[in-house]
Amino acid sequence: MLIFNIRGENIEVTQAIREYVEKRISKLEKYFDGDVNNTAHVNLKVYPNKQAKVEVTIPLPYLTLRAEEMSNDLYASIDLVTDKLERQIRKYKTKVNRKSREKGFKNLEFASSDVTTDDDVDVDSKLEVVRNKRVSLKPMDNEEAILQMDMLGHDFFIYEDAETSEIDIVYRRNDGRYGLIETGD
Repeated sequence: MLIFNIRGENIEVTQAIREYVEKRISKLEKYFDGDVNNTAHVNLKVYPNKQAKVEVTIPLPYLTLRAEEMSNDLYASIDLVTDKLERQIRKYKTKVNRKSREKGFKNLEFASSDVTTDDDVDVDSKLEVVRNKRVSLKPMDNEEAILQMDMLGHDFFIYEDAETSEIDIVYRRNDGRYGLIETGD
């Protein structure tokens, strides 16, 4: 059973919006074990240019489902994000179920749906590592790491933080700005 945590940014979450979100996202319940309660964190954002963005995160014991979509219509964004999550589940459920059985996890598998699609294929070949690369990590600050990343034309860069000696990662976000992932405690 899905429990909903729905937030709005620059928008009031009306009862009609709440009911629509719950109705659409509840379609995913057929993939979950009925005995387990999962929380769907839904964030609705409306921007001044009238764009509506919907972000959904469903933390599960063994992985996190996450998708976001943006369009000119809030309800269309809700539909798009629901479809995207369902495609993710259908695409990866075989692999997730097999890994959960191999590791001995109980009741952590996606349920089989009655509908079979082209997405219901084993994705092992798509997840194959085709190149292996070894890097030496040089101590630097995040500004230098971003500069290195941009000079190399990459979307992320791994480095040793000069102050903390921790391994960190800078990355280019979809909005063109930069993000930082810090490791450690």
